[in-house]
Amino acid sequence: MPYWRLSGYYFFYFASLGALVPFWGLYLQSRGFDALTIGQLLAILSGTKIIAPMVWGQIVDHSGRRMPMVRLGALLAALTFLAVFIANGFWSMAAAMLLFSFFWNASLPQIEAVTFNHLRQRHTRYALVRLWGSIGFIIVVILLGLELDQRSFNMVPAWVLILFTGVWFSSLTIPDSAPVSGNHPAPPLRILLQRPGVLGFFAACFLMQLSHGIYYSFYSIHLESAGYSSVAIGNLWALGVFAEVLAFLVMHWLLERFGARQVLLWSLGLGVLRWLLIGACVEILPVQILAQILHAATFGTFHAAAIHVVHHAFPGRTQGRGQALYNSLSFGAGGATGSLIGGFLWSEAGALVTFGIAAVSTALGLMVAWRWVDRD
Repeated sequence: MPYWRLSGYYFFYFASLGALVPFWGLYLQSRGFDALTIGQLLAILSGTKIIAPMVWGQIVDHSGRRMPMVRLGALLAALTFLAVFIANGFWSMAAAMLLFSFFWNASLPQIEAVTFNHLRQRHTRYALVRLWGSIGFIIVVILLGLELDQRSFNMVPAWVLILFTGVWFSSLTIPDSAPVSGNHPAPPLRILLQRPGVLGFFAACFLMQLSHGIYYSFYSIHLESAGYSSVAIGNLWALGVFAEVLAFLVMHWLLERFGARQVLLWSLGLGVLRWLLIGACVEILPVQILAQILHAATFGTFHAAAIHVVHHAFPGRTQGRGQALYNSLSFGAGGATGSLIGGFLWSEAGALVTFGIAAVSTALGLMVAWRWVDRD
């Protein structure tokens, strides 16, 4: 089990996410792009997250070799990112972002499959590897945030390029691992996707990430409009990711004790509470602290349990496409849908209604998971 080599990949991958998600919009703004254009450019990142994992997963599951494609994707992400430095208009920036985000988003589901194959029978300990991604995110958000207090946003691409290079170097150290084979060959993917438990699981994931799409797009705006300083906003975001790390530390015990289905149900139920607290009680700091601590459930335990479900639902050479479907339908389609819904509602309906829709979406996900997700 190459624990530290796998952890290094997660560290650099999510560290690069920590440079992109909080700061890329501000970098584009510093380059003179207006709000509408920035929204269109950022939508590219979600769009490629829907398509790229499926393309990469199809190629990998037919070849059976994951790490060569992961290394190629990491290298091409770093090389195509260089186009950002010469992009000087909307179309050139859009092309650069389309290229690098396609390869950047393509490889993560394959690393998830490789990690589970290395874990073998210790699959409940996935979270102990994945937590290093959260640590990388926290470190970069803090360090780059401090750096940007003193320097311009033009340094953001340099940080991202360095971290993309780190992703590639770390991928070179990870050995490939064949899927764990049972006594019978895996059924075709189309047969797996006809199972009610699989369809219900993906529907619940879509609904959960729809609510997070609203959160990621409008939580900072919500806090700022309520009078929170930029330091307080940053600290609340960091608190949420720190709570996620703590959840990963105990995730193996939760899965072994309660099973993935039960953890998913708890996570969805706590998600309903979290969005209501954010929408209705933004002025009360202790309530917002509690809401951010609940990120341990709405993302940390939910994601770790979902990855566990995907690993078992998609055996053998269907693993790559199974992980790709999870990423595409939840983080891609769900997150993008949530952002669009939030954008339509925010100005006219306000924060309470918008986060109320997030709570309703999560409640629907809870009902779907309770009715259709298979027991362990």
